[in-house]
Amino acid sequence: MPEKIRVAILGASGYTARELLLLLLRHPHVEIAAVTTRQEGKEGTPLVSELHPSLYGRLAIRCEPLDAEELARRGVRCVFACLPHGVSMEIVPALLRLGLRVIDLSADYRLRDPQIYQEWYGEPHHDPDHLRLAVYGLPEIYGPQIREALLVANPGCYPQTVILGLAPLIAHDWIEREDIIADSKSGVSGAGRAPRQHTHFPECNESVAAYSVGKHRHTPEMEQVLSDVASAPVRIIFTPHLVPMDRGIFSTIYVRPRRAVSEAELFELYRDYYARAPFVRIVPHLPNSKDTTGTNFCDITLRLVRDRIVVLACEDNLIRGASGVAVQNFNLMFGFEETTALL
Repeated sequence: MPEKIRVAILGASGYTARELLLLLLRHPHVEIAAVTTRQEGKEGTPLVSELHPSLYGRLAIRCEPLDAEELARRGVRCVFACLPHGVSMEIVPALLRLGLRVIDLSADYRLRDPQIYQEWYGEPHHDPDHLRLAVYGLPEIYGPQIREALLVANPGCYPQTVILGLAPLIAHDWIEREDIIADSKSGVSGAGRAPRQHTHFPECNESVAAYSVGKHRHTPEMEQVLSDVASAPVRIIFTPHLVPMDRGIFSTIYVRPRRAVSEAELFELYRDYYARAPFVRIVPHLPNSKDTTGTNFCDITLRLVRDRIVVLACEDNLIRGASGVAVQNFNLMFGFEETTALL
């Protein structure tokens, strides 16, 4: 039996950390060696099961303050950073200097250009040197680079549905690259666990609301990756919405084809493109967000409507959108079967 990889999870209190812990507990090649949090109660840092009661009886470990050198001394080889943007970049350099590999679930290393980061996140990037080292953690696009990466920038939740929904069309130059509209809906858990007025139950229940119209921080992330796929600039109008459900993302994407195509051609293109992608399902029916709840799948279908191609894509924002793809990236980085702990 090969030795298990010792891992640490930073920022244990959020939804993504909970889902990540649940996935890693069933991973046959992982030992959870440390869980950190900045939260403290009357008796110091809490047991992880006090933060997430679903872990009671399954993980008897106490949260602790972050100490990078202590993690290295314990033999931790990989760190999952479930931290807010702006925090990861202060911590990741020390982890890398100590030889730990990092999967960062924040937005801090997704954008290669520090000027673009400052434009969209409203603050300077404090670790620009490692932006060049980071690999964007979307296995279907950057799989070979992820295998060798020291630092993986886990992708955002919305971008995965849009990037995966468009990549085959972009790669084969079938659509107008600067005439793309993405309309996306997310469950409330996408806003995180910290209470806010707009996610307070009486505010969001029985209501649908658009937000960050033309200003959402996932826009440059989508454009960066799809421009890589195209080897040319790609521009997107992206409008996100909050809908009254716990979890899930559904994106409807409208594009203009460069030539006449049939739905049969579209399905053949997508099935060929994702033939070796175990977590992308090209489905004939109109999917719904519950089809992917609790899974690492992204379901995609296509329709022709007048002179447009309509791409419909959905995923679980907490699994495929965050923790599940983080485990998928971990598997690639350490040479395990890509589906381990995810199927």
